[in-house]
Amino acid sequence: MKVTDSVQCDIWYQALLDRAAEYTGVFFVGVKTTGVFCISVCRARKPKRENVEFYRDVKSALDAGFRPCKVCCPTENACSAPVFIGQALQLVRDNPKTRISDGELCQHGISPERVRRWFLQNHGVTFQAFQRMQRVNVALQEIKSGRSTTDAAFDSGYESLSGFGYICKKLTGHAPGEGLAVIVIHRFTTPLGPMFVCATERGVCLLEFVDRRMLETEFSDLQKRFKARIVAGENHHTRQAETEIGDYFAGRRQQFDMALDMPGSAFQRAVWEGLRAVPFGETTHYQALAATLGHPAATRAVAAANGANRVAIVIPCHRIIGKDGSMTGYGGGLARKEWLISHEKKHRQGDITFPSG
Repeated sequence: MKVTDSVQCDIWYQALLDRAAEYTGVFFVGVKTTGVFCISVCRARKPKRENVEFYRDVKSALDAGFRPCKVCCPTENACSAPVFIGQALQLVRDNPKTRISDGELCQHGISPERVRRWFLQNHGVTFQAFQRMQRVNVALQEIKSGRSTTDAAFDSGYESLSGFGYICKKLTGHAPGEGLAVIVIHRFTTPLGPMFVCATERGVCLLEFVDRRMLETEFSDLQKRFKARIVAGENHHTRQAETEIGDYFAGRRQQFDMALDMPGSAFQRAVWEGLRAVPFGETTHYQALAATLGHPAATRAVAAANGANRVAIVIPCHRIIGKDGSMTGYGGGLARKEWLISHEKKHRQGDITFPSG
């Protein structure tokens, strides 16, 4: 969408002049004199204010006729977290049971205000609230593994059991000793925008772009199905997912090894496995997929199961197109779908085809 509000555009123009990292991916600026569009941190010579237009997303800039800048590569780097955020997150990972204070951030040359602003914008919580969720998650995992509630609470920096119990109940809705199941959620960046990955102890249960319209419904459904609360955190499944998705976007991976934990009916699971059988770099359509699964008359049911998929890319619903070759709907948006199909065709190895039915 093109942004025409002059006040907002003036703020963004100043951010462009300042190469402000916290605005990376927030806006895209089209330069009328060169025909390219950039992100805030672009190192190229800055255009005059009257020669620029501002957009909220890559697709709008492309639709307006601008091409990606070769200096800042906006389609690749638009949603990368700023360096200072990566540094702050590394401090949390290195000290999962310790509260990282504003003073400690300053000691590492990190602005607490910038970190706070970025977390509120991208996670909807402050950096300190994010840390509390992480510490509670670590403690709950230890309690599930057999450690006493007292030891887990005090080792995670809580000065009293009552304090730990209050925070735990506030975040999860249950006392720490009630055996609550927890789903961890982690946000990471990709060339097509940030994604959320959710995982149980058994595997990944959700992988979606953060702007998916049905995301809140999916979160609610997962919590009901698993009788669990979603808490910010990481486990080995989320870390593996981030690594493998990074390799996929880099063109180094065509198959995924991460474990999945996806509740669904027997038919839905069969459809999801059918989707995973569609070769990398190939596409198919609902009727062909239904026939492959032995249900040639169940095209609509296959489409419904496809729409219920919560694990993007790994269960490749983006490989489903219209029978006439047209682009059909995709939860992550058609622009992403087209990009993913093009990306896979570019990196395809071998000459494997999927039956067209």
